[in-house]
Amino acid sequence: MKIAILDPQRPDQPFPPLNTALAEPNGLLAVGGCLSVTRLLNAYRHGIFPWYNANEPILWWSPNPRLILFPEHLQVSRSLSKTLRKNTFTVTFDTAFDKVITACGESRQHREGTWITQDIMHAYRELHRLGFAHSAETWRAGELVGGLYGVAIGRVFFGESMFHTETDASKTAFAVLVRHLSDWHFELIDCQVYTPHLASLGAELIGRNDFMRLLDRYCTRPAAACAWQDA
Repeated sequence: MKIAILDPQRPDQPFPPLNTALAEPNGLLAVGGCLSVTRLLNAYRHGIFPWYNANEPILWWSPNPRLILFPEHLQVSRSLSKTLRKNTFTVTFDTAFDKVITACGESRQHREGTWITQDIMHAYRELHRLGFAHSAETWRAGELVGGLYGVAIGRVFFGESMFHTETDASKTAFAVLVRHLSDWHFELIDCQVYTPHLASLGAELIGRNDFMRLLDRYCTRPAAACAWQDA
């Protein structure tokens, strides 16, 4: 099956049907296009996200199955519960988006080579400026030691990446964020692909068709007023 090639000059060009995505590599749907706000929001709304290495064309993915978390299914381990009770860290939202996305890129580069390129950073900073991309930051003694960022549309939060420099720092950011998202009437958190780290927090795999039905239901419903920086 041929992979669709997207026109970088047409940010509103529709994506191909999800059932045309490859089984191997799992979910590869299209190549090319751009990282404009229009393209990215259209991608997320339709269960698609960009993921590619530096010096490669933009690759668009919609894997099957999909890893998701219902906020009410969050699992907090005994050790993490202890960390949260001790107030080991302070968690804030949207106070250091640039630092978080930069740290996520650096963390991945040390481990496996990063897909969080300068172009990706520029694109998500623009999403953040427009109120779609958000970050959760974990601090200890005034130092940023963990965090995550993602995109919010309707009542769905699409997680993108996280990092930590201290044990439980990213898990703390995630757990606190999930609790706030629940208070704000978010119904679904997209975790994209399976990792033991996310599965340990309660994330589960569902079929792509089921995932799309959830997006159709919740992306169009407004969340409660989200005072990200005041949370």
